[in-house]
Amino acid sequence: MSMGKRLAAEFLGTFWLVLGGCGSAVLAANFGGDGNPLGIGFVGVSLAFGLTVLTGAYAFGHISGAHFNPAVSIGLWAGGRFSGKDLVPYIVAQVLGGLFAGFILLQIAQGNANFLIDGSKAGAFASNGYGALSPGDYTVAAAFLCEVVLTAVFLIVIMGATHGRAPAGFAPIAIGLALTLIHLISIPVTNTSVNPARSTAVAVFAGAGALSQLWLFWVAPILGALIGGVAYKWLGSDK
Repeated sequence: MSMGKRLAAEFLGTFWLVLGGCGSAVLAANFGGDGNPLGIGFVGVSLAFGLTVLTGAYAFGHISGAHFNPAVSIGLWAGGRFSGKDLVPYIVAQVLGGLFAGFILLQIAQGNANFLIDGSKAGAFASNGYGALSPGDYTVAAAFLCEVVLTAVFLIVIMGATHGRAPAGFAPIAIGLALTLIHLISIPVTNTSVNPARSTAVAVFAGAGALSQLWLFWVAPILGALIGGVAYKWLGSDK
């Protein structure tokens, strides 16, 4: 595929991930208030993120590889699965796709007269955070460790599921379920990032607090992706 089509696929896939995953958190997680059975809660949001990756991978995987995540692109490069010369264009397309989804989500959410972004609260506009902006008041050290470890495991799953000897055609299912599990584990800790583009997409609309903590949701996922990519490069090698 041409680079233009690959970048368009990454833009659209990241757009879908943010709109579907963060949209479920903003619009549906607490629909009707606490205790309302129509609200999808943590489990529903976790499934939404997993389903966006699963469906996006089937739709765009054959075009761009379906990264939808700067950390994934960097981890695949570290693991020898992706060309370094394509990193910057992919990351730019992913960040722009996420930002466009954040903008569209904001327009939809503002259609409710009661909608308000309170940047002092954890998870404002589906943003990620630590300390006072962590859903469970977790420290910066706990948040950093959580994001590093879970992103590393995510890369291992991605590389294992797409290995030449893995069952053909099932990789998006494994990857989508892995992202669902990651959210089930870490929503209380950081509101789950493992994806700098996803974090950036909502932080720019969530206020100064989310933006001041955005560094962690770039550094920790990228570090974790590097660890996971290098680890699977060794683990999956025939040598």
